[in-house]
Amino acid sequence: MTHISRRGFAAVSVGAAATVLAGGVPAHAGDKARADGKGRPVEQLRGMWISSVGNGNWPSAPGLPADQQRAELTALFDVAVERRLNAIYLQVRPTADAFWPSPYEPWSQYLTGTQGTSPGWDPLGFAVREAHRRGLQLHAWCNPYRISQSGDLDELASWHPARRHPEWVVPYGGKFYYNPGIPAVRHFVQDAMLDCVKRYPVDGLHWDDYFYPYPVAGQVFDDDAAFAQYGGDFTDRDAWRRNNIDLLVHETATRIRAMRPGASFGISPFGVWRNAATDPRGSDTTAGVQTYDDLHADTLRWVQEEWIDYILPQVYWNIGFAAADYAKLVPWWAMAVEHTNVKLYIGEALYKQGAAGQPAPWQDPAELSRHLTFDEAWPQVRGNVYFSANEVVADPTGAMAQVVADHYPTRARVPR
Repeated sequence: MTHISRRGFAAVSVGAAATVLAGGVPAHAGDKARADGKGRPVEQLRGMWISSVGNGNWPSAPGLPADQQRAELTALFDVAVERRLNAIYLQVRPTADAFWPSPYEPWSQYLTGTQGTSPGWDPLGFAVREAHRRGLQLHAWCNPYRISQSGDLDELASWHPARRHPEWVVPYGGKFYYNPGIPAVRHFVQDAMLDCVKRYPVDGLHWDDYFYPYPVAGQVFDDDAAFAQYGGDFTDRDAWRRNNIDLLVHETATRIRAMRPGASFGISPFGVWRNAATDPRGSDTTAGVQTYDDLHADTLRWVQEEWIDYILPQVYWNIGFAAADYAKLVPWWAMAVEHTNVKLYIGEALYKQGAAGQPAPWQDPAELSRHLTFDEAWPQVRGNVYFSANEVVADPTGAMAQVVADHYPTRARVPR
């Protein structure tokens, strides 16, 4: 079993963040992005996620004519420009499929309605060209291990790798996943994702928060056979699982930097690494999910080892939320990237604005603008990304318009 040695690093603690807050000035304030004459940053990432899984954002439905799909996508790009954004995170491999002519995996069902059926055009190639023509970066958003949103493998294309290699597949929670503990799987998913980096001038490869799946009550992710065969000298299965994901991240980082040196590699994890009650290095939170323990994703290590170019935690809670306070998590992540070359961007829950059932702060259109005002005190925060494109466009409460008015008076360059 391959192990990755751990580089020593200073603990990131709640106490350290609290000390900085108490002093009133975050550490290394001189590291703030260069500003214009009015103090506004001229390098700041401003992005939005375009989700394709389940036709969440684009295409709006499967099987639309190619011209309509193209028109929908460019309309989203045009709104991004109007909102003075500069980066698009486009989901191009949502469920072990592809939005480009991949030799590894079938065409996505979200394009045509039938997995493996060609849409008759190249969505990713078109997206890269149109985004760049508008001055937008285009990052290829992939999901490493998710195979299917349903529990029926017969819905997959006949030549799908999961059907050719059923030993790679784990059913869990009514869905199917590739088993991260099998080395052949790890190499295959890298090849599949990096194919788009090799073939297109994308600005980066982006992963979201899915590694080992989120826990489902009463169910077990059955990797007994893989652990027995590939666990090596690991006696702790959780540690073995984390090592599997560490290997995926480290190997992908090495390959992408050799393949396309100008492209970035970044990850957008669930916003809590570990709670302080679990680990003194953790955040002052009581979140029910901890990425280290539940998803077997040691996001803090990836930052400290500088395997990734940026970390984009989904800090999807309001300021003052008891279990996971935005105003406590942003300083924690700022301290996590301190003394590294890893950039910090913050994922914002625009979709919660005005939504039924959300806490009172999300009913106030100014909540999101307050987030960016808070971030200004932390120079480690180099930008924000909004979920999702639908809400950036519709903006039902005017929250996005207020962010633009308050914080985006001019366009900005993406931090180098």
